[in-house]
Amino acid sequence: MKGKDLSIDFCGIKCENPFFLSSSVVGSNFEMCSKALEMGWAGVAFKTIGFYISEEVSPRFDVIGKEATNFIGMKNLEQISDHPLEQNLNWMRRLKEKYPSKILIASIMGETEEEWTKLARLVTQVGADIIECNFSCPQMAKEEMGADVGQNPELVKSFCEATRKGTNLPILAKMTPNLGNIVIPAVASIEGGADGIAAINTVKSITRVNLGNLAPYPSIEGKSSVSGYSGKAIKPIALRFINDLAKSDKLKNIPISGMGGIENWEDAVEFILLGASNLQVTTAVMQYGYRIIYDLISGISYYMEKRGFETVGDIVGKALQNVVPADELPRDFIIYPLIDNVKCIGCGRCYISCSDGGHQAIEWGSDLRVPSIIKDKCVGCHLCGHVCPVGAIEQGEKKYKNKNI
Repeated sequence: MKGKDLSIDFCGIKCENPFFLSSSVVGSNFEMCSKALEMGWAGVAFKTIGFYISEEVSPRFDVIGKEATNFIGMKNLEQISDHPLEQNLNWMRRLKEKYPSKILIASIMGETEEEWTKLARLVTQVGADIIECNFSCPQMAKEEMGADVGQNPELVKSFCEATRKGTNLPILAKMTPNLGNIVIPAVASIEGGADGIAAINTVKSITRVNLGNLAPYPSIEGKSSVSGYSGKAIKPIALRFINDLAKSDKLKNIPISGMGGIENWEDAVEFILLGASNLQVTTAVMQYGYRIIYDLISGISYYMEKRGFETVGDIVGKALQNVVPADELPRDFIIYPLIDNVKCIGCGRCYISCSDGGHQAIEWGSDLRVPSIIKDKCVGCHLCGHVCPVGAIEQGEKKYKNKNI
């Protein structure tokens, strides 16, 4: 199969494909970014820089899993770059000199309007293509920086205005998910001069508590802090916010850079279908390396070929029409589960879940260990199918509640 043309136009800039490294440790120096770009990533959002230089803790990560999966989500205590500003600027300058056709997003974070303007000027001078204003890092040690700023529309607007004073480049406002309505600060950023939205940053979290020393993980001499949660576990949250941004009339035609739990090409396509035209990845790279770009590119190419899409732009937002208010969902039928007795291994998971967490609508054959549906009790919730370990329960008969239909 001939590879599809995956190029996109994002904020008026041609990108060879939608896949970028997001602003984080995976793109925090020249060597790392160079390696990623050589492997096929279209661009990098360089780790956030500022006049403030962070001093990091050790250890700084924690992960949680479930059953056989030991890495569902990751907690992260890292702040912005711990390298001197001049060194970061030099690395960015070298990247653009060596890879002029690749896209460099300079992620910046200031404490005052003056700092935002100065940082914008500096990254413009070294050749950045896009500026990303980080309004959303949830683990900054300073109150004037990070996610607390992103929850304040007035500050978001004023800092975007300050950034605009220092550059003529496209500006992305990176939004925090740690609020109820992401559209409010996003609109404020556009009013302040931003050209696009990046979402989402990590979710404020406490992942676990050590039952021995009573400190949340990661434990730094018996202490820890609320900080950002990332990985596959936050994908549903990210998709919800991408949908909200893409559907807002106040953000019509505003480009969206989507991130938050993208691990494979299917995840990537889901973000695009809900309105993101550019994608950023971190936690999956931390697990599997830059090489996942091969899977992302080949997977989306295969999907486009199979579905008859010519360009990535043809996919953007295609699923938005199918996300509707709850009161618009059809509620006049029940779809009963269909149990495949050949596949069924008689484990009883469906029976236990329905009995203790559903509607007691599965009967258990005591002799043959074969489950069966009690239709008079079944409401068609399909919890049974979700807990089945072998995929032996699918959607079956569709029955309308109004028998005349």
